[in-house]
Amino acid sequence: MTHGYDIRQHVVVIGAGAAGLMCALTAGARGRRVLVLDHANKVGKKILMSGGGRCNFTNMYSTPENFLSANPHFCKSALSRYTPWDFIALVEKHDVPYHEKKLGQLFCDRSSKDIVALLLAECDAAGVEVRTHSPVEIEQLGPPHRLKTGPETIHCESLVIATGGYSIPRMGATGFGFDLARSLGLAVQPTRAGLVPFVFEGRKLAQIEGLAGVSVDTLSEAGDAVFRENILFTHKGLSGPAMLQTSSYWQPGEPVAIDLLPDLDLLEHLRSERRQRPRTYLRNVLGEFLPRRLVQRWCELWLNDRPMAEIGDEEAAAIVARFKPWRVWPADTEGYRTAEVTLGGVDTDALSSKTMACRDYPGLYFIGEVVDVTGHLGGHNFQWAWASGHAAGLAV
Repeated sequence: MTHGYDIRQHVVVIGAGAAGLMCALTAGARGRRVLVLDHANKVGKKILMSGGGRCNFTNMYSTPENFLSANPHFCKSALSRYTPWDFIALVEKHDVPYHEKKLGQLFCDRSSKDIVALLLAECDAAGVEVRTHSPVEIEQLGPPHRLKTGPETIHCESLVIATGGYSIPRMGATGFGFDLARSLGLAVQPTRAGLVPFVFEGRKLAQIEGLAGVSVDTLSEAGDAVFRENILFTHKGLSGPAMLQTSSYWQPGEPVAIDLLPDLDLLEHLRSERRQRPRTYLRNVLGEFLPRRLVQRWCELWLNDRPMAEIGDEEAAAIVARFKPWRVWPADTEGYRTAEVTLGGVDTDALSSKTMACRDYPGLYFIGEVVDVTGHLGGHNFQWAWASGHAAGLAV
């Protein structure tokens, strides 16, 4: 019911991204009167830019093991009750063509706009109102909660915070949800950029000069995590799936170990080549397995390129050490400017794993990236958005 500028809703969702829209359409389908507010000029900005514009909307093999959190058990409830197959069913319901790229990663055939369109279609069918250009001020927590947006005062029974993290500020990302949690005395796990390229400086940057664009299949390790994926040399340092994955486990000052030849016993191969092709130069032997630009640079930096017959066991072992692993110490990451996700967030101890409700503030919910649950690369973060949004949508 509306009285002038005084509006009453069952549910208000702040944030019209993946989690917020999923929560809204789920609650709307239950007959709840739902309003979604977003300060940006369009909904689903992160959806639209994800996956190179094709949106890696889920991963068929998503499990709790694909997520980082101070409490690794928290995500299990929501993920078990809304699976990748539930979202795939929604995609198929709307006749959105899709394909598996690799490792269970599902992408739209046409455009990520298809995912935004299906979410808005479901919201429309459920009677959900979605507004952009609508910054919000929370005046009072209830319930009922009282919010201010423009000239309007809005009262609602349930308030859902789906404002994401700091990642990619040019799209309008802010720390709204983190700031609100802190203002309420809720713990917030330390935040930092995740799924983000590494930056080199000084001598380390000079060592990879001329290699931008070179890609190599690797086994890469940081902290206690190991990923079999490609690395990509850039003008600033290293990117590619393996580096994005390891960035979420890396801490400043620590090394990243990169096995550049994960399927090859290089020492045994060098010995074999010395016997069978003694006149063949080292660079040609290595060039059969690695990009020639990389081999040339390694020879310039560390390897004495000469016929295999002249390379003894001790030197062969030193050669192996330059590839298995190549150990690097990044100066930093590219930060939130290019990070796909924000690590950390609202401490899960403050929330119900079943409903995403805040234990100390009735009728208040936190979902999606603002919560201390962060997925691996490859569609897992979207699956958390769908699952946490669905869990809250059933409860509000």
